[in-house]
Amino acid sequence: MNRTSLQFDEVIMKCRELFEKKFYDYGSSFRILRTSSVTDQIYIKVKRLVTLQTSAVQKVDDENEEDCFIAIVNYSIIGLIQLEKGTSENLEENRDSTMQLYDKFAKEAKDLMMRKNHDYGEAWRIMRVTSITDLIYQKVLRVKNIEDRQGKLLVSEGLDANYYDILNYAVFSLIKIWEENAEFKGKFT
Repeated sequence: MNRTSLQFDEVIMKCRELFEKKFYDYGSSFRILRTSSVTDQIYIKVKRLVTLQTSAVQKVDDENEEDCFIAIVNYSIIGLIQLEKGTSENLEENRDSTMQLYDKFAKEAKDLMMRKNHDYGEAWRIMRVTSITDLIYQKVLRVKNIEDRQGKLLVSEGLDANYYDILNYAVFSLIKIWEENAEFKGKFT
């Protein structure tokens, strides 16, 4: 479990670095997005993943599975930020406070992952990345359904729980991809 904790931190560090660079380039423009728009961005990325994983032909070479999963992590955190703060047209939001929110939600996702990982015995480690992709796809479709029903639920978890699960599944996929590509080889064994 300590290995997973360290790997999670490594993945989040890489995702955070990209988020911070994009914040520098674009500012807080993501703050205008309604959560349904964030969900649609995740939907686009997961559809891209399915295409990458099932098609022998790739007509656009500028994005791979790793890029898609990193985007899904970051969009999930954006979704959590939007759920907490709501939308805003203020494009001059403070970078430090935004990054503190990023860190807060990443930590909450890790805490949840560690609890679930304990109870499920790290079952994700024997799963295929394609299966984890399908789980993300299913979660995104659930979120879209919840949003279409204006959050009215009978027994299911809300948007935030689904964003956390999507984030954690994307982290698991990145760990598996990096292990396969030797990025973690020997580092956490």
